[in-house]
Amino acid sequence: MTNRLAHATSPYLLQHAENPVHWQEWGPAAFAEARERDVPILLSVGYAACHWCHVMAHESFSDEQVAEAVNAAFVAVKVDREERPDVDAVYMQATQALTGQGGWPMTCFLTPAGDPFFCGTYYPKPQFLQLLESVQRVWRTEREQVSGSAEQITARLRSAQHLTAGAPADVSTLAAAVDTLAEGFDARRGGFGDAPKFPPSMVAEFLLRHHGRTGSPAALEMVERTCTAMARGGIYDQLAGGFARYSVDGDWVVPHFEKMLYDNALLLRAYTHWFRTTGSALARRVVVETVEFLLGDLRTPEGGFASSLDADADGVEGSTYVWTPDQLAEVLGPADGAQAAELLGVTPEGTFEGGASTLRMLAAPPPEWPAWRSALLAARGGRVQPALDDKVVTSWNGLAIGALAEAGALLGQPEWVAAARSAAELLWELHADDGAAGVRLRRSSRSGTAGEAAGVADDYGNLAGGLLALHQATGEGVWLVRAGALLEVALAQFATGDGAFYDTPADGEQLVVRMRSTSDNAEPCGTSALAEALGTYAALTGEHREAADAAIGAGMTVARIDPRFAGWTLAAAEASLAGPVQVAVVGTDAVADEMVQVVWESTSPGLVLAAGPGDGTLAGDGTPHPLLADRPLVDGGSAAYVCRGFVCDLPVTSVAALRDALR
Repeated sequence: MTNRLAHATSPYLLQHAENPVHWQEWGPAAFAEARERDVPILLSVGYAACHWCHVMAHESFSDEQVAEAVNAAFVAVKVDREERPDVDAVYMQATQALTGQGGWPMTCFLTPAGDPFFCGTYYPKPQFLQLLESVQRVWRTEREQVSGSAEQITARLRSAQHLTAGAPADVSTLAAAVDTLAEGFDARRGGFGDAPKFPPSMVAEFLLRHHGRTGSPAALEMVERTCTAMARGGIYDQLAGGFARYSVDGDWVVPHFEKMLYDNALLLRAYTHWFRTTGSALARRVVVETVEFLLGDLRTPEGGFASSLDADADGVEGSTYVWTPDQLAEVLGPADGAQAAELLGVTPEGTFEGGASTLRMLAAPPPEWPAWRSALLAARGGRVQPALDDKVVTSWNGLAIGALAEAGALLGQPEWVAAARSAAELLWELHADDGAAGVRLRRSSRSGTAGEAAGVADDYGNLAGGLLALHQATGEGVWLVRAGALLEVALAQFATGDGAFYDTPADGEQLVVRMRSTSDNAEPCGTSALAEALGTYAALTGEHREAADAAIGAGMTVARIDPRFAGWTLAAAEASLAGPVQVAVVGTDAVADEMVQVVWESTSPGLVLAAGPGDGTLAGDGTPHPLLADRPLVDGGSAAYVCRGFVCDLPVTSVAALRDALR
């Protein structure tokens, strides 16, 4: 027997469609039922790849005793945090305020007006049953006190959103951020802090840009140590490529095995830029293998990218990925198996559970490694595989589009750029509605059907940023135009008036709190995503520079307090201070192609590219472009114009001269 989640598009909600709990989706009907029955709402928030969400589902939500208690005294609402990040953000802030911590599954009790009065995360069945009984009792006997407390909690959440504009970024602020990061840097193991350790992808992007602008050896060293440690660690899938969500230890040995699209898109970009900066063979290998993972494991039949691979396989965390020495020997033979075990850190005692080990790369791969890798990957394919959350999220696909476009352009892989283009075309066709109010985005789709949830600020920012990277990689003007349309809507619908951006549009669903975030967590927040996209658009067109700098300024308060949570803002600030550096390449011959490649190889932050035949338009579609206007061929031959703020140096006509100009 199914509940009211049976017709949901979210794979996470569908995981709970057979629960005896009478779940329903977030919406007016749930709140109307709560008012009519005069009962609280039990809000449970999670996502498809979440290990502890599965545990609580098995222990409690599949249990008849728990279901009877929930159904009798509550309206049960399930939310996929990836599909409704706006709902998640409101009640996660409440959970953190009330408990001092957060996480998923998130368990909240709300009044029929939506005000939270008790919040927590995972509860084992005995504690959860006790909690349900206690909440029911206080709701029945202490209603006035509960309602007053809930209203006070909501009022405090609202007051926390009234932030003042931050000070603009300057060179001293960015240098201080590097110093602060260095103080918390784990010089021996890479990364920041102790266990659990999350991949600092956005901080790495900032440090690489800072090094590109200043030459700072400290900034580059933090990136190299961290990226090397992660690439050699168990957090990285040594066989199939791609990164797990985080490491449960401080040495990057044992991951939390779920693989998220946003992590891999952000890390692909960071490793691409590390390779561009240093030529590291390790960085290049990670780039290639991570792209293989994205295209092989996360690409959907429609051309987009799925959200995640589960942490569990058939209810067992990590079982797909771990090995014993005997299992290696069974696949590779005794001699090669023993060598592989030494290379990959597979011990008789094990580094994980049950004597099994995660795979690490403890030395440079030997000549036999490609054959070993192929054989082990084939053997692993015979195991139970983790479930795929095939929901296509706009924001995360925007990050993947940008990373694939840049990696493909830099490494000369046109098929990667083509994959980015296919994803962009899918999103524009399926997720974007062009109406009287401008282009409005949907948050997600599945199997070619768009979901009902409206796009939030980071959807607009990250997709616009991805389209701008695709525009530069392809020379196609349509992506510049579409990015501009998204940014116009973002400025009209999400702006707070002091530089930041609300998470939700002005004409969207009104939650109990309209959230605004200026701190990055696992992915760029809406304000930093839009700051980055607005800055790139301003460099390409001359429009929205003030809005970009105001958004950067709004994020600088967090950057000054803890730069680990402002990496994307700081990266945008580096681009703003270093640029805009604009390069217009005109011509259609091999020299022009080489010039374009030189531009992609430049590490200058804030650099943007436009290429065309020399008639003021883009190649291929004849679209006029501000950077190409009045920049003709030189004596009939290809040329490059290096500009700063649309003021250009004399054109150069050789690849060597362009390389010198960009140093």
